[in-house]
Amino acid sequence: MKKIIQVHIFKGESHFVGECLDLPVVTQGKTPDELAQNLREAIALQLEGENLADFGLADNP
Repeated sequence: MKKIIQVHIFKGESHFVGECLDLPVVTQGKTPDELAQNLREAIALQLEGENLADFGLADNP
């Protein structure tokens, strides 16, 4: 079973904010689509160089 990276998303005063529950990642975006793209990028940077199997993740989480 592969682990899912969980993210808490909420609307701030002017941006949508996403905070990972499993990784030390927090980012924001003006739209939900921009937030989703920023989350993908921030998570990829956080996991860069790591063995994803150590986290119970698939190769392309």
